This record gives sequence, C-alpha cells and structure tokens, in this order.
Amino acid sequence: MKPFLDDNFLLQTPTAERLYHGHAERMPILDYHCHLSPRDIAEDRHFDNLTEIWLAGDHYKWRAMRTRGINERYITGDAPAREKFAKWAETVPHTMRNPLYHWTHLELRRYFDIPYLLNPASAEAVYESATAQLRRPDSGVRNLIRRMRVAVICTTDDPADSLEYHRRIAEDGFQTRVFPTFRPDKAMDVENAAAFNAYLDKLGEAADVDIADFRSFLDALQRRHDAFHALGGRLSDHGLETMYAEATTESEIKTLFSKLRSKPAVNPSGLEVRKFKSAMLQCFGEMDHAKGWTQQFHLGALRNNSARMARQLGPDTGFDSIGDFEQARPLSRFLNQLDTNNRLAKTILYNLNPGDNELFASMIGNFNDGSTPGKMQFGSAWWFLDQKDGMEKQLNALSNLGLLGCFVGMITDSRSFLSYPRHEYFRRVLCNLLGNDVENGELPADLDWLGQMVENICYHNAKNYFGFNDR
Repeated sequence: MKPFLDDNFLLQTPTAERLYHGHAERMPILDYHCHLSPRDIAEDRHFDNLTEIWLAGDHYKWRAMRTRGINERYITGDAPAREKFAKWAETVPHTMRNPLYHWTHLELRRYFDIPYLLNPASAEAVYESATAQLRRPDSGVRNLIRRMRVAVICTTDDPADSLEYHRRIAEDGFQTRVFPTFRPDKAMDVENAAAFNAYLDKLGEAADVDIADFRSFLDALQRRHDAFHALGGRLSDHGLETMYAEATTESEIKTLFSKLRSKPAVNPSGLEVRKFKSAMLQCFGEMDHAKGWTQQFHLGALRNNSARMARQLGPDTGFDSIGDFEQARPLSRFLNQLDTNNRLAKTILYNLNPGDNELFASMIGNFNDGSTPGKMQFGSAWWFLDQKDGMEKQLNALSNLGLLGCFVGMITDSRSFLSYPRHEYFRRVLCNLLGNDVENGELPADLDWLGQMVENICYHNAKNYFGFNDR
C-alpha cells in the first residue's frame, strides 16, 4: 500500500517518477489564465487568517459545504472566520474522491508545511498554524507566489478597468511578471440595454472617448486594447455558452447600436442579440490578430441556475454547471470567417462538457496553418473537468487527434493565491500517463526525448507561444 501524498503521489511507475522528479518538478509556472486580484499583488496583501485566504470566494468549497448541509451563514454569511473554517474542516473528510480532497492537502503541505489530514480533530491546530504563518511579515501574497516559482501571471480584466495596479506592479520590479488579459464580455452583453448603456459610460471614461455611435464604441475598445498591450497583455478571453457566428452587415450593427444607445429601456430581440455578439467577436478577433495576441474561448457553462441564490449572492457563487449547447457548427463558422480573411489569431478553446472533448480536439486541426507550432490549442481541462479523470481525458483526446508535444499546458483559472499546487497536480498526471505508456511498451523508453517534451508542456511551449521572454 502506497502512503497518501508521498513524494510519488499519482506516479504509478518508475518511469513516471523519473519524468516528474527529473523534469516536470523543476520547471517554473507560467499561469496564463487566472482570476487573481492585481490589486492584492500590487499591495502585497497580507491575509489575516486561513479562512480569509482559503475560503472567501472559493465556490468549489462552497458547493461542497452546501452539499454537506452547512448553513449559508458559515459559507458566505457573517459567521466568525474560525467557525467558518471549522465547518470546512468538518466537510473535508467527505470530499474523498473529489479533487478538493487532494487540492486541500497539497495546499496545506506546499504553503504551510502541514503534513497531517484536515478533519474536525485537527481543525484547530491547522487553523492556528497556518494563520500564524500568514501573519508573519514575510507572508504577503508576493512571497506566496515566489514560493511556488511562478514566472508569469495573466489576470483577467475588463476593458473598462483602469489597469492602475498592473502599472504599479510593472514599475516596482516584482520578479514575477503580471500581465492583464482583455475580457470584453460586458461589451457584448446587450440583453439588458440599460445595463449595457451604464457599462458604455464606464468604458468611455476609461478610454477617454465619448461613445455616441458604433464607430466611437469600437474606438474606445481599440484604445483599451492598446492600453492592455502597452502593459504586456498578449491574450484576450471570452466566457460564452456557445460561439456566435450569425451573418451580419455593418449597417445592421450600427442601427442596432444606435437603438440601444438612444433607447436604453428597449431591449433587443434574440436574433439582434446574436447578431451583435457575432459582430463583436469578429471585431475582437481581428484586434487580437493584428497585435499577434492569443484569443481564448471558455465555452459551455450554464450559469446562475438558482435564480433565488443569484439574487441573494450574485454570480460566481457556486450555482453554475455543465451545459449542453451546440458547439461545432457555430464554432466552425466563427473560426472560418476569420481564417477566410487571414485574420485568425492564435486560439485556445476550452470546453466544459466532457462529451465535447473530441469535438474540440478535432476542430483545432481544421485551422492550423503552419504559421506557428500549435497555433490552435485544445485548452487544459477546465472547471468541473479540472481533476485527474478530466485531465487524463483531455490529454488523451488531444494526443489521439492532435500533437501533445505542442500543448501549452496547465492554468489555475483560480481566484485563490493558494491554488498553484494545481500545476503540480497536472504535471504528476501528465508524467504518470506517459510513464504508463512506456512501462506498457506503448512508447519507447527515450527519457531524454520524453523529458524534454514534459518540460515543454509544463513551461517552454507556453513561454514561446505567448512571446513571454525571460527577464
């Protein structure tokens, strides 16, 4: 019987151990998609206790606690921090075979050197030890980042954001480079005209543009895109149920925009919404291509399923799930529209429905053009698929239908500064998969070649793909 979470955790063969310890383990982390707060990094935030850094904002843990029957007061409510943590500790033993169990104990070990299991009996000792460490002068978020050897962080930012904290980080010489990612979802959300107009006012202020018509709207977005680029941003990101690729004309979109701007109480029809989103996605794609950026698309989330809890707590609070939207045809039309005009940027596609793995893995092969290795990427296992089984399925689909050696690897997609062991988790899964193939005689035992491939997937491919050079 193997001990739990030892040095060879998830590594089932000697070859897997050699690949991980000799290659994957030593590579820096390039986290090209996350939701960390640039303000917290700029100000080197010090968290007051373990609950504050570990449970606040973590809807993965919140879902587990609700499933366990924990009252909302101890999840997002006003219960004291120590009591909230005790409820999480009560929940943890019940998360066995959920990735939360592995993540929880990896994070306790890697950040706080706490080797024992979290449960009600150990809760007080864990809380006291981790909280005492967090309160040390050298335990701000920057040192937490340094401890995990993170070379690059790409946060997720709205075009209307001022980017003031990114400027501060860039100017103060923090060793880990922190870049903004352009996430213009709100610039397409026209279902509620009043909310859209309020957003346009904010965007116009950030861009110093009076947004009166569609042309000035695009001008404002282009100015913000330029501002992101000036601060090192090289990626955009879009969170969509499915791709939008309706046929449109410039005249249609200009007329619709004028209607939205002049009559904010009149909401557009469903077809008008789809047309507007389609036109904007084309515009954003062309902006990204012109600057050599990478566009990312996170597709397939069915969000805010509980209207009651969405009203009470807002979005991103643990009430989203996997959707079953049509993906192939609209995605193909969208990519083809850009490719036809030779304006298709480097692209990463993330799916949330595991039934779409082979769909996405085969779709990327339609639009690779020899211009750059792995121009079209099937992104790492995302959200509900971000666990051992989901990672293996994503890696298998990519291997079967594409080139695993061109893969740009893992992301955290997290709001937590304690999430970087997820990169370790992915690397162990990757090395185990390759190691098993070697031990089974399905791959040659060329560990020099395989070791270099592992290092590329863990770091070098992403660095070269996005153009992030070493300092």
